[in-house]
Amino acid sequence: MRTSGSKKITELTPEEKKRFIDIGSEELSVRDQCLVLGINRSSLYYKPVSISEETIRIMNILDEQYTKTPFYGVRKMVETLNRVGHEVGKEKVQALLRKMGLNAVYSKPRLSVPGKEHKIYPYLLNDIAIIRPNQVWSADITYVRLRRGFAYLMAIIDWYSRYVISWRLSANLTADFCVEALKEALGNGTTEIFNTDQGVQFTSEDFVSCLLEHAIRISMDGKGRAYDNIFIERLWRTIKYEDIYLKGYETIPGTRGGLKQYFNFYNNERLHQALGYKTPAEIHFGRGNVIFQNN
Repeated sequence: MRTSGSKKITELTPEEKKRFIDIGSEELSVRDQCLVLGINRSSLYYKPVSISEETIRIMNILDEQYTKTPFYGVRKMVETLNRVGHEVGKEKVQALLRKMGLNAVYSKPRLSVPGKEHKIYPYLLNDIAIIRPNQVWSADITYVRLRRGFAYLMAIIDWYSRYVISWRLSANLTADFCVEALKEALGNGTTEIFNTDQGVQFTSEDFVSCLLEHAIRISMDGKGRAYDNIFIERLWRTIKYEDIYLKGYETIPGTRGGLKQYFNFYNNERLHQALGYKTPAEIHFGRGNVIFQNN
């Protein structure tokens, strides 16, 4: 199926696909149209909430402070804001941290609460030696600050090689962009175990069914497990210090283009001390070896 232009439907972004939805169609329900187009129905009704520039400035300060001191709790974050001239109460700071998915490391950072109607899978990675690429993948979401707003970045990383297999940037937290990244990753290979937190994006039917169709064992972090996704948390810190904070992106398209360049550098050129000063690509594709134990 092709659009009126030269693109196939499968080549369109979720936003472009939404233009083909006919809410009043008597032939196909909205649900069936979404299934045909490969988009999440909930995203059709998502309306971004207007946020003041002052609130965005506060969120950006919180993001940068968290990246520097992930062990800070709400009280220290309040004091940090007060020291730079933002008189903000504990309740507001707590609400903003929750929206951004930032909690002190002794309480696992997460960008969404578990979906009560969704199945939660057990944690499978206790005392497992990670000895090869594509043994364990994990995914997470992080807040990305922009000059005039913010976005959310999701990435899938291989635990053994630290190779970023796929990623997506989105203006909202519906499950679509996570499912897109997963399908791209599985189009190039597969893993034995896939680990995430219990957020609604990762427990959604679309995300879970995609994993089950590929016979992948699903592992989910338990509450209070601060270091389950430690490698992807380190990835977020690296990206923010080496790219996002330095570039000061203004728009989502500009950020997407910049991150594409950065991830190419990260995978193929950036040397990692933990990998014996090799690149993730060298380890992932069999040109080096590392062994570590997950405790």
